[in-house]
Amino acid sequence: MTGMAKRSGIGTAGLAVTAAGVLANGLAYVVPVVAARKLSPADLSVLATLLAMTAIVGVASTGLQIAIAVHRARNGPVPAGRSALLTVAASAGALLLVLPIAVSVLRLPVTATALAAVSTIGVVAAGRWLGEMQGDERFLPLAAGLAVVAGGRYGGVVLGLAAGASLTTALLAGAATAILALPALHLLARRPRDEQHLTGEPLAVRAIFTAGAATLATLVVSYADFLLARRFLPADVSGAYAVGTILTKGALWAPQVVTVLALPRLAQGDRRTLRLGLGLVGSCGAILVTASAVAGDLAFRLAGGPDYASLGRYAPVFAATGACYGLVFMLVNAQVAAGARWPSAPLWVVTVLLVAAVWLVAPRTVPGVAWSALAASITALIATGVLVAARIRAAVTEPRSQGENLTVE
Repeated sequence: MTGMAKRSGIGTAGLAVTAAGVLANGLAYVVPVVAARKLSPADLSVLATLLAMTAIVGVASTGLQIAIAVHRARNGPVPAGRSALLTVAASAGALLLVLPIAVSVLRLPVTATALAAVSTIGVVAAGRWLGEMQGDERFLPLAAGLAVVAGGRYGGVVLGLAAGASLTTALLAGAATAILALPALHLLARRPRDEQHLTGEPLAVRAIFTAGAATLATLVVSYADFLLARRFLPADVSGAYAVGTILTKGALWAPQVVTVLALPRLAQGDRRTLRLGLGLVGSCGAILVTASAVAGDLAFRLAGGPDYASLGRYAPVFAATGACYGLVFMLVNAQVAAGARWPSAPLWVVTVLLVAAVWLVAPRTVPGVAWSALAASITALIATGVLVAARIRAAVTEPRSQGENLTVE
């Protein structure tokens, strides 16, 4: 497939990926919305905690996808089976180590936690095929693949909750659908026979680690406030905070499609794509923050039901936090695509500062934790923005210092 052929249908492909992203984000949004109406506040807090934890571990899938996409965008089709298998094995090992500790520290039920882990392994395995399609800019199959993964990851849980099942039964359904989605995804990712020849060096495990660590840092810092609320707030109050984080996640993931489409071009050094992507992500965040400021009560009512409408005055804080992290996610992906060695470093520092602030300084209330999270998101955005700007300046000035001609888009 030539570059011209891949670009000719970018409008249709963009719409398809957008629709798939809306479906994925919509299902992720529907899970806590339905749970808020079907489960007790304590069970709602458990589910939200498990979703946050498995999302953090599941970034291995995103790391695998990003690494494969970047490598293929630069080098063409490359062998990735071994790297994918190692990623799945490492994720399973991490779950075996971390989840028993989480069960004890966060007071989580064992069976529900184990089922959430099974679902996560299925999601991690999906990253290989999504990365292959993204790196090849085969966005129509990628859109279908994203929809399949989203349906597997969240569909079973939503159906279980909607049918009135218990939390454990709903998670069992989710684990089953997550694993069953993998064969369909494999079929979608298959290339035509004349395009199946692999070229170039195999994908290095280090590239997956770098991309995974960057994505992990982004999600850890963006989910840390909820985990801290679970640890330091009473169960019913942390359940209310969980409803607020629905707005945060919506603002964070709503513009995700921009990063998906931009990543192959970013891997090829296209700075115009970075500027355009940041503009689109920032505009989307601004719209969501404005809407939450105008109709905060309605936002909380839609997210969690009428019992949470009184928290509407805090809606802009949660939405602004997600909007900042949406920009951070775009900048971090640009760093990964450019081959930066430690793109996640400032995010880990911000996470430590957030934990220290909530633990030692912030009031143990919904607004106390929420404002701390917003401050952390602004700090993370400034730090990553400075790093990206410095890298761009270095890329511009270095060729000039060598007497080369340089055209800046």
